[in-house]
Amino acid sequence: MTLDVRDRQILKLAVPAFGALIAEPLFLLTDTVIVGRLPAPALGALGVASTVLSALVGLCIFLAYGTTAAVARQIGAGDTRRAIRQGMDGLWLAAGVGLAAIAVIWPLAPSLVHLLGAEGELARQAIVYLRISLLGVPSMLLVLAGTGVLRGMQDTVTPLLVSVGGFVLNALLNVVFVLGLGWGVAGSAWGTVLAQTLAAGVYLVMMFARHRAPFRPDLAGIRAAGTAGAALVIRTACLQAVLIIATAAATRMGEAQIEAHTIIFRIWTLLAFALDAIAIAGQAITGHALGSGDAAGTRAATRRMIVWGVASGVVLGLLTIAAGPFLPGLFDAEAAVAGELPAPLWVAALLQPIAGVVFVLDGVLIGAGDQSYLAWAGVWTTIAYLPAVLLVLVSGGGLAALWVALGVWMAARLVTLGLRARGDRWLVTGA
Repeated sequence: MTLDVRDRQILKLAVPAFGALIAEPLFLLTDTVIVGRLPAPALGALGVASTVLSALVGLCIFLAYGTTAAVARQIGAGDTRRAIRQGMDGLWLAAGVGLAAIAVIWPLAPSLVHLLGAEGELARQAIVYLRISLLGVPSMLLVLAGTGVLRGMQDTVTPLLVSVGGFVLNALLNVVFVLGLGWGVAGSAWGTVLAQTLAAGVYLVMMFARHRAPFRPDLAGIRAAGTAGAALVIRTACLQAVLIIATAAATRMGEAQIEAHTIIFRIWTLLAFALDAIAIAGQAITGHALGSGDAAGTRAATRRMIVWGVASGVVLGLLTIAAGPFLPGLFDAEAAVAGELPAPLWVAALLQPIAGVVFVLDGVLIGAGDQSYLAWAGVWTTIAYLPAVLLVLVSGGGLAALWVALGVWMAARLVTLGLRARGDRWLVTGA
């Protein structure tokens, strides 16, 4: 593929974003590998608790995505001061949402775990992991918002450095707490909380020291940021509902199935964040281009990013297939779990080219501020998924069938986003 100016702009943002994005699933993947050394049902407990946490953080992803789009549009329009102010509104909103999440979810932890089908010792360990991890949620959300500010300013290198540092610290702390001190799943949770807290502190120092951001909260700006993010919350809630239903279905299939599903879902998440690097570039490029009034350049960049998304999906799919034989050993999977892995892993690999296009278009439309359409599209694609997963449960299908149902959902997303991108209603220019 011959690289032009547009390709270089995409890669300049996407390559560092790739490193930063995969740090989050690497947090979870590292936890999975380490906790996999513990006796059952520790790995299953991690999978159940992480599903709740992923849903929570996923619902709050608007703190990064919405902030990226808003800041990028202001930078494109030439108003850096307003861009910084909007970034701080996002940080204050992140802190408030994080504290509220602790207050609401802490007492609900047992109910949420049981809702996912966990019982007995599996449920007990899942509750321990979930409650400790909740203490790190405000830091996680501050990192999301801070990352969004810097991405909107076309800086994806700094989030990369912070993410790599957080990943290394998380891995070291998990080894010490889980394997060294013998704290079990609680040690894994504490290691991640401490790493996330340090990362949040770095972002706050940077905002105040490098960009001289105003500390005093602007209540009107915080309300505006929350209102703008409401549609993205609906969109993300639909995504998380699909994934939670899949985890609940796998849990009810049996202990071997939920452990195998946890492993494949960790791989899927890692691949999703890798593909999302182009989507992050799409958010920043689209917001900046539309802010400066360049609709034609936005469409041209979108076409080029779709090419990159397909190519990346093909490569990642092939790598997934190649990695398949090594996964049981990597996760120290028992024979029953290893036997459940191959078929659904093939399905996940074959979905990667579709995922590459879906994630790019999702990022482009977020960067354009087309949140209302994304919310409605999320509702319709979830409705398309429900009959497919219901058929799996009624027919007694296994993990492969469950992942085929997820493929139906991805195909529905491809259709809804593709139809929108072909039109012009999302190409709104100006600040």
